[in-house]
Parts: sequence; C-alpha cells; structure tokens
Amino acid sequence: MTEQTTGGGTRPRPKRRHGDAGKDKPSTIRDVAAKAGVSVATVSRTLAGNYPVSEGARARVMAAVESLHYVVNVHAKALSGRVAGPIALVIRDITGPSLAHVAAGVEQEAAARGRLSLVCATHGDPAREDDLVQLMREQHAAAVVLVGGAELNDAYHERMAQYATALDSAGSRLVLVGRPPLPAGLPATIVEYDNRGGAFQASSHLLAAGHRRILFLGAEREINTGVQRRTGHLDALRAHGVSYAEELDLPGAYTRSSGYVRTRDALRAGVEFTAVFAGTDMVALGALAALREAGLDVPGDVSVVGFDDVPFAADLTPALTTVRVPYEDLGRSAVRLALEREERVAGDDHVVLSTQLVIRQSVRPRP
Repeated sequence: MTEQTTGGGTRPRPKRRHGDAGKDKPSTIRDVAAKAGVSVATVSRTLAGNYPVSEGARARVMAAVESLHYVVNVHAKALSGRVAGPIALVIRDITGPSLAHVAAGVEQEAAARGRLSLVCATHGDPAREDDLVQLMREQHAAAVVLVGGAELNDAYHERMAQYATALDSAGSRLVLVGRPPLPAGLPATIVEYDNRGGAFQASSHLLAAGHRRILFLGAEREINTGVQRRTGHLDALRAHGVSYAEELDLPGAYTRSSGYVRTRDALRAGVEFTAVFAGTDMVALGALAALREAGLDVPGDVSVVGFDDVPFAADLTPALTTVRVPYEDLGRSAVRLALEREERVAGDDHVVLSTQLVIRQSVRPRP
C-alpha cells in the first residue's frame, strides 16, 4: 500500500472505494458491475430491459446504479433504438415573436410525446445551418425542424435535398415549416401556412373600405413568404379592378426599422396613399411610428394592416388589424407529422394551415 507523508510521519493512503468513483470521474459500467457483483453483460442486459435477468441481480444492479450515480451512454442507447431521439428546431433568430411561438408549439408537442426539444439559431448563416443539421444527425434526433422563409433558387433545393437524404439515412426526418416545399419523392415533411390567402384577405379588406392607393411594404421578393404575400396582394387588386402602381410596391426587410424607413421615405417623396399593408406586424410597428411622426392619424388619415398577429398587435393604439398565423399549431404539426409518418398513408406529408384576418381599429372606410 502506498503511503503519504505528513510532516515527520506517514499514514496509509486510503483505497478508492467503488462508491467514490463519481468523485474523481464519471462511473463506468464496469464500476457498476463490480459493485453489484455481476458481469458487465448482466448490467447491460438489466439496463436494456431486453433480456431475462433474475430479480436479485436486477435489484443489485439498480442499487449500484443509484449509489454510483451512473449515467447510461445516450449514444449507445440511441444506436440500439432504445431511446427516443430529441426534436431539433433550427431557426434563424430565437428572439423574433413569431418564431418564438413556433418554438413553443414544438416544445409542447415534443413534451407531450416524451421527447426532449432542442432549439438552435443559425443567425442567417447557411454554413452554420449545415453544421447544425449534421450535428443533429449525429445526435440521432428524431426530427430536424427548419423554420422560416428561404430564397427561391436551385441552391436552396439542392441543400434541402441533401439534408433530407442524409437525415433519412440516419433514421431522422427533415421537416420544413414555412419554407419552400421540395420536389415529390424526397423524404421530407412540409408544413406551410396560407400566406397568399391571408394577404388577399388583408388587401381585400382595405379595398372594400374604399382604399385604392395602398402602400405595400413586402419582403425582399426572392424570399418565399414575401413572394406569396405579394402575390395575394396583387390578386386582391385585380379582383377589385384596381391598377398596379409600382411606386406603391416597396420591398424590404421584415423589421421595424425597415417599415419606418420605407414609410417615411414614401411620405417625403410625396407618394400618395390612404392605406398601408405591412408584410409583418413588426413592419407595421415601424410604419405607425413614421405616420405619427408625420402628424398623420391612424386610422383617420391612413389605415394600416399587418400580418402575423403577434401578441402586442391587440395592445397597440389603435389596435392593429392583421392576419393571424397559427404559429404554435405549425410547431405542433411539425412534431406530430414527423413522429407519426409511419402511421399515415403515403404522400400525406404536406399540409397547409389556414390564416385568418383579425379586424380591429386600425382600418377605417375612406370618405
């Protein structure tokens, strides 16, 4: 036995007991086997629950696991199919009010099904998205849910096809929420909402109130959600026999500051309009600020409609008329469809949820 010198004398160094294993390093399955007085194979069979083990041996193993605070190797369990994989949510920004509600829906549905949910942010970096999808594949996630608009181009479709194929080969599932759908045949689940129909309702509401000069504050036109909302707006103009005016069509970012700048610049340029259709409620918030700054009353001078129905929309002055998007239902549907895909008929992997116009006080009929 080794000895430890203390001052002028010596005393024996105590041996580490099996119960002390966790003090220096995590306990291993061999520590559990030694403490329980059984083989490593018996410990493995006991924890797996897929092989007969005597009640006495099982009791000793579980007592050893508890006393040693042994943690089962999650990766080994995942590879054997004995653990439910997590649901990974990959979004651009976790601070946006709309995406936060999608995350809430994902978490609620995952928790109800006994799954852990993970939230990852890309900050708009495609390389980071690539890394996160690969990481979730390695972590054996049951589903990887990508949320938010994307550019409509060949590069996007190629990347998503690679994601879908790679995740499927690992037993996972790619779910696209609010993103452009993929060609048929790829192993992916699509959850959309009716952008075009919602925009048609919003513009039609303004047109029915007598407004003919509507300032449209859409997104960059290559983003799929922006394209769909702009198409719905143009559909409404045609349905009401109103000519398209290019000076009223101002694309830009879906941010408060962009809504403010576009509205302010239109006013300074002398563009005539009696209503504003903002592509999101955040854009509408900026538009309202610019209108107030210019001394214009809403809805007395200018009517305003938004899109999303985020929580603060009803608390604005005036309360904002907007299009309600079922964001939490999008998150719940993403998890449900991904986990139940084997129980559904083939081809039932693309759903479109409806949107709804919520009429409040920010729109008034034009005299």
